[in-house]
Amino acid sequence: MSNPLFKGAIPALVTPFANGAVDEAAFVALVERQIAGGVHGLVPVGTTGETATLSHDEHRRVVELCVKTAAGRVPVIAGAGSNSTTEAIELVHFAKAVGADAALVVSPYYNRPSQEGIYQHYKAINDAVQLPVLIYNVPTRTSSDVATETIARLAKLPNIVGVKDATGDLARISMMRLECPDDFVLLTGDDPSALGYMAHGGHGCISVTCNVAPEAFSAFMNACLNGDWPGALYQQDRMIRLHKALFLDASPAPTKFALSHLGLCEEGVRLPVTVCAEAVRPVVVAAMREAGVEAAPGVNRAASRVS
Repeated sequence: MSNPLFKGAIPALVTPFANGAVDEAAFVALVERQIAGGVHGLVPVGTTGETATLSHDEHRRVVELCVKTAAGRVPVIAGAGSNSTTEAIELVHFAKAVGADAALVVSPYYNRPSQEGIYQHYKAINDAVQLPVLIYNVPTRTSSDVATETIARLAKLPNIVGVKDATGDLARISMMRLECPDDFVLLTGDDPSALGYMAHGGHGCISVTCNVAPEAFSAFMNACLNGDWPGALYQQDRMIRLHKALFLDASPAPTKFALSHLGLCEEGVRLPVTVCAEAVRPVVVAAMREAGVEAAPGVNRAASRVS
């Protein structure tokens, strides 16, 4: 694949809150910061966007706002998953209606369907909506794995165009490359192993860390895409502690703390996730500094809570 539409640095955007509601102004500013930082795409209302605790109206509004703000500058891959196939189809329909470039659809969670059930879930979406769909395989959250054989079957459908593989299994991408068409998009959802994933032939990463360090993460992905492996390794070493620190507490609490520390949004999350633990905060700040991300003087909203 010479130039896939979906590639490179793609942040899984947080959804900022203020007084319990979606902070639309902060969200727009975060999207603008990502685009200015050189990202190659945007994912609103994924896992990091706390989609599980957004209302349907909030979910739709965030997607609409992301598409409007991006204004065609980078592709928008809208989160549109559900463990109800009917509901997933409705969300993909909405993503198409407001102009999203694709939908990111998580494999059904809690139901624990068979591989045939997973295949039929995605096939129903493929048949119902003419919009590119990326499979989101994250077994640690769904309690089921989309097998490589199932992905290869789905890759034959016209609207199933790629996968976000959050398994962290680097051998899997080589198998998918061998089993899937050449134009099938292979994205990782695991920041710490993204360098290995790209070296195995991946096309990009849907990233949590990119929320905090868009310039560094975009430079990392550009180095990978250009075959500059020493440059990619340099960026990997700068960010590896940040990759780890952002998951020392329930995500996206550390990421929202980091953005609050930068003065970009409030750190509030929705229950059952709670704000970043006190013990984790200084680790996040130290990792941010190592990645070259510093709070501007006078805008640090969280400084008083970090020793």
